[in-house]
Amino acid sequence: MADETDRDGEDEIVRPRIFLSYTRAEQDIARTIVSLLEGAGFDVWWDDLLEGGDTYLPTTEAALEAADCVVVLWSELSVNSNWVRDEAQFGREQNRLVPLSLDGTMAPLGFRQIQMIDIQGWTGDAQSREGERIIAAVRAQAQAGDDEDAMQRNAVSGVAAATARMPRPGPTHRPALSRRALLAGGVVAGSGALAFGAWQLKLFGSPTEDTVSMAVLRFANLTGDADQAWFSDGLSGELRRALARNPLLRVSAPTSSTAMADADEFEIGRLLGVKNILRGSVQRSGTVMRISTELVQVADGLIRWAESYDRTLDDVLAVQSEIADSVATALIAQIVSEDEVRKTLDQQKEVGGTGNVAAYEAYLRGLAFYDLSSGEESDRAALAQFDAAIAADPAFASAWAMRAIMLSGIANWTSGAEAVADLFKQSMASAQRSIELEPNLVRGHLALAFAFNSGRLDRSAAYPHYAKAQALAPGDADTLRSVAIFYAYGDQADQAVSIIDKVLELDPLNARAFRSAAFIALLARDYDLTIRRVEQALALNPTLASAYYAMACAYHAKGDWAEAHAAFEKEPVPLFSRVGQAITLDKRAGRTAAQPVYDAIVSEYGDSSLYQQAQILAQWGESDAAITVLQRAFAESDPGVLLATNDVMLDPIRNRPEFGPLIATLAGQ
Repeated sequence: MADETDRDGEDEIVRPRIFLSYTRAEQDIARTIVSLLEGAGFDVWWDDLLEGGDTYLPTTEAALEAADCVVVLWSELSVNSNWVRDEAQFGREQNRLVPLSLDGTMAPLGFRQIQMIDIQGWTGDAQSREGERIIAAVRAQAQAGDDEDAMQRNAVSGVAAATARMPRPGPTHRPALSRRALLAGGVVAGSGALAFGAWQLKLFGSPTEDTVSMAVLRFANLTGDADQAWFSDGLSGELRRALARNPLLRVSAPTSSTAMADADEFEIGRLLGVKNILRGSVQRSGTVMRISTELVQVADGLIRWAESYDRTLDDVLAVQSEIADSVATALIAQIVSEDEVRKTLDQQKEVGGTGNVAAYEAYLRGLAFYDLSSGEESDRAALAQFDAAIAADPAFASAWAMRAIMLSGIANWTSGAEAVADLFKQSMASAQRSIELEPNLVRGHLALAFAFNSGRLDRSAAYPHYAKAQALAPGDADTLRSVAIFYAYGDQADQAVSIIDKVLELDPLNARAFRSAAFIALLARDYDLTIRRVEQALALNPTLASAYYAMACAYHAKGDWAEAHAAFEKEPVPLFSRVGQAITLDKRAGRTAAQPVYDAIVSEYGDSSLYQQAQILAQWGESDAAITVLQRAFAESDPGVLLATNDVMLDPIRNRPEFGPLIATLAGQ
């Protein structure tokens, strides 16, 4: 690692020299780090070594110039210290810097391109993860320093090289080339070459496919007002969607669940199975905002990229795009050429956006209500915000798409065929408008596809829009989940299973993703997998609606009436629970016990439960009545009939001559 010198006839390995930069107020933790590094074989200089009468500046400068590595302790105090900044700048310029964060504070601007180790909470244990990371980082930089010195010596003039080869007289230290002198002489390579050298030394991880997996965490709301969380949440969500459009990134999105209730950011990253996390915070005062972001490696906490932006709200969309481009470049530049990097950045650029701040804010508020997904009330609140966004900017394509999605959602809460048809008509018009404004808007195609499929039962019209959305966002879990469910309804079960498996890989903490996987397995007639997927979904969210229904149907198909009945009783959606009870009670206790449940469904839900009535009648063996009710469900465009192609509950009437023509009306099978 270090040069060898002849001392008293013996070879001695000179220890790598480390310069420690910190503020005096944090001398205790500095002393702990000095002990750690000295115990690992390093020669550490810090200002506690200054003797009385030493001239501070020359002594410090000499130690700094001779150092193989500069370790800087960033903290809330040290980021404001001019001394610490100057010493850190020297280390950065010479590619000798190892930054540590004592309290989670980010490095000042200008130092955030260098990976930082977060050691807040470290007890000083050399065997701990933090201790091992510190030693490994310092050793790597000290080794790089030795290698650089060798290259620099080889680059000096012939006279200097000849002098370097001359015998060294008597005991001496390793020659300490003044790095400032070398810079003045133009010997040190440019920053690009040094960065490439660092890549070769694997300081930034090996360039493998694994390095491009990441998760975007919810940005912290530092406004001091909890009611402003919609802004930070919305910003991080839009960043995730942009990055997910990059074909070389595997972007996971953590979803609120009991699995993450006590998990820290790195544990979330490990649960998601990603190598990197993007975390950040948003501060806002009036029209001025500060957005701070960090791209951090999960394995060791090293910061791969970080930046803060102090801008006005008018620049929020530009900042969003800048963050997405910087993060993607930091990750994928390791595995592809510069031209390929630029191509992928073009693919992730935002489409369908707005330059109107009022419109964007209304849009983010609408997304907050949409994500809340607590029922018709939250859907209508979201719709009002998207309408406000469109009023502020009529050319805001993404707002039109979300308006379409909310109208379809409200249609699912609405009774009466005429009212439902009108809502789907409005939804379709809004979705079409969004695509007119932006032909490559993923949400626009998803909204139009859903309106065709659920509003008109027209699979042939829906199919190209689902396919387009999949092509535009092959790495977005929410998009792929919608596409997989669509395929599962028809005769593309294998495709649905393949896509939902990718969704679970991208979003392994999302209870809704496992619920979708359960229904896809149910429609594919894999009942054991259905039960297993429901169990995974309920482990993440024990109150998840419809999950027990899928499990109950699987048990029913397996002929386990007791388990099916128990699962139906646990289903929180009253209609689905009653349907199951009517079916299983007939099996277990006879028609007398089951009939009152069926009658209550007809009385309470009327024609909005036609499909469920057909399921019960089919399971009761009343085929004629079941076919008649099912025909009415198709005539009324009951969205439930989309399940009919593969629904196990309709198996008793599947061979009836009237059944085939009904399924054929679902064009695009």
